[in-house]
Amino acid sequence: MPCCDGAPAALAGLRGLHPPPADPPHLDALAGAGLSLALAALVILARRHRRRPLRAAALAALDAARVLPAGERLLAQARLLDRIAGAVAPATPAAERARVLDRHFATDFFSAGPGAALAGGLYARAPACDPEAVEAGLRPLLARLRA
Repeated sequence: MPCCDGAPAALAGLRGLHPPPADPPHLDALAGAGLSLALAALVILARRHRRRPLRAAALAALDAARVLPAGERLLAQARLLDRIAGAVAPATPAAERARVLDRHFATDFFSAGPGAALAGGLYARAPACDPEAVEAGLRPLLARLRA
């Protein structure tokens, strides 16, 4: 066969199986030290950048919404309420969040009070509720959050 001509001569130059050369021991120590330093830096950064508690973040978001026009302010308050409902009861469908929030805060603010505008009143044809009234009722409830 023409493909196999000279094959024994080519195979004679190959060497047998052998393990790879061992790394010097100091490289293993350097790699371990670098890994541990990176892990320590990650832990320090994670502790430094802790998330603000839910209550402080909610009150800050409510304060930030005060400068918005009335319609946008109600929308910002509704988004805030949606985030709070997701933190309080994450698996709750959107249609039942008002009832869950009323139960969590032991109130009827979200089903019968001004907070009803945030639960379903954003899509109603009637004029929306006053954002001041919503904030006046929402601020004391948010101040009671424990998370």
